Amino acid sequence: MTTYTHTDYENAVQVIRSKVNQTPRVGLVLGSGLGGLADRLENRVAVADHEIPGWPVSTVEGHQGKLVFGTLEGVPVVAQQGRAHFYEGYSLQQVTFPVRVMQMLGIETLILTNAAGGLNTAYHTGDVMMLNDHINFVGMVGHNPLMGPNDDRIGPRFLGMVQTYDRALRAAARQAAKAEGLLLHEGVYVCLSGPNFETPAEIRMLRTLGGDAVGMSTVHEVLVARHMGVRVMAFSGITNEAIDSVDVDLETNHEEVLDAGKIIVPKLERLVRGVLRSL
Repeated sequence: MTTYTHTDYENAVQVIRSKVNQTPRVGLVLGSGLGGLADRLENRVAVADHEIPGWPVSTVEGHQGKLVFGTLEGVPVVAQQGRAHFYEGYSLQQVTFPVRVMQMLGIETLILTNAAGGLNTAYHTGDVMMLNDHINFVGMVGHNPLMGPNDDRIGPRFLGMVQTYDRALRAAARQAAKAEGLLLHEGVYVCLSGPNFETPAEIRMLRTLGGDAVGMSTVHEVLVARHMGVRVMAFSGITNEAIDSVDVDLETNHEEVLDAGKIIVPKLERLVRGVLRSL
């Protein structure tokens, strides 16, 4: 298991600050096919992931591998344009390293996005769901980024999870959706490890357990952000409708995930801008 020290995070922060003279207030984590949101930042300055010591470099198509600084709605923002995943072979400490570094760079709020399959039968490809809770199957089977030695300077040994997704931020997103005339679902995200998509039987099980969308990321980063006292909100872009029967000529694939991202990014931009205006 990869274990980082406070010095490892500080080294990454020092390298970034040598390249960028901005202090972000809000962090954005952009999922598969959703990296285009970072291109909307004003006064953009980008740092390649491989230039930052300790930073995990994504190997997945649709994740560009840049840390982009700038402003959106007048708010200083840093956007992680592409994330690393547990299924790529990284430890969860590596996957969440960027969140630790962004907090030490100055963020107080983290907005995460992901591409997800729609478990809820009312969801359709191109929809957006705001997370109000999650089910962390990866954590339940013993993989949690908070495992290992705890640094009390960073966060508590035991973390409460009732107030995970910030109520005020969710209210701001609802208001933004109403003002923009956007359909915004709200529900429970189920985190699995991947990289395979789910079987029909698994889809039916997850739906029965109360899941509304399913994906392979986000929850690990949410845990680490809350561990450091960062306010959190998250959105799932519904990139495919989950297939719950074996007797169909359909199959889920990554290409449709990326294609749906083109529809979802403009919606997410309007929602994120509305939330930022509320700050």
